[in-house]
Amino acid sequence: MSSIQLHGKTFDTYLSEAEIQQQVKRIAGELSRDYKEKRPLFIAILNGSFMFAADLFKHLTIDAEISFIKLASYKGMKSSGNVITAIGLEMDLFGRDVVIVEDIVDTGKTLHQFLPKLEHQQPKSMKIASLLHKPEALQYPLQIDYLGFSIPDKFVVGYGLDYDGLGRNYKDIYQLALGF
Repeated sequence: MSSIQLHGKTFDTYLSEAEIQQQVKRIAGELSRDYKEKRPLFIAILNGSFMFAADLFKHLTIDAEISFIKLASYKGMKSSGNVITAIGLEMDLFGRDVVIVEDIVDTGKTLHQFLPKLEHQQPKSMKIASLLHKPEALQYPLQIDYLGFSIPDKFVVGYGLDYDGLGRNYKDIYQLALGF
């Protein structure tokens, strides 16, 4: 097992690049099947989902569009409890099939506060695709329609996820080492 150091903390390999890519391809296959003959709009939540969204999009076999929105609630290793919209969505969602792309759903607060804003625009349908989900941390009930992995409530970095700005560039996902 390999480890990385970020801001003086040790993280051990949790999910390998191969495991991640296997799930990304599976999700892309399910989306391609479910949205065949449609043209969904994917809305990727920045910053964390950029790698997942890019890889997912590469494996889609359907016509689709993608847009990005920046929402933030984390400071360090803890959620601040406040969801901030830093970059807004500029596309009309009326009558569109929409797929929200998230890197991780833990408490669910970010999506809980964001989804009503999207629903107000009256999309035809709205689904959620998330690479990771922490069921133990969930405080706001959400339906995740396309899920890569359910993981324990431990802090993770890599493959787009960061710890105070570092670690997004790793191909694997790392978990905070025991004792931290």
